[in-house]
Amino acid sequence: QVQLVESGGGLVQPGGSLRLSCAASGIFVSVYAMGWYRQAPGKQRELVAVITSGGSTNYADSVKGRFTISRDNAKNTVYLQMNSLKPEDTAVYYCNAARRDLYYWGQGTPVTVSS
Repeated sequence: QVQLVESGGGLVQPGGSLRLSCAASGIFVSVYAMGWYRQAPGKQRELVAVITSGGSTNYADSVKGRFTISRDNAKNTVYLQMNSLKPEDTAVYYCNAARRDLYYWGQGTPVTVSS
């Protein structure tokens, strides 16, 4: 059984930082494309960042230079370091694992950026 468990969300002031974690079981994150998505109230889910099995990374334009995705194969965990947070980053953040026709989602962790 595959599980992706996100953690690290919460309330942070504008300009602050958070680090999200996605702990995987049932799969090896090293062979999947691992992504972070977010969904704000009333909006569609959007891709924030992805790291491929080869280690390449890609980011949404809105988070480039502020967010960093990384992977720890030994811990089978993917991270999203979020710096210089803005109110518009407020959303539920979801972890995703994709490989060929297989897709898995976590339950999401909420992030609120507000003063």
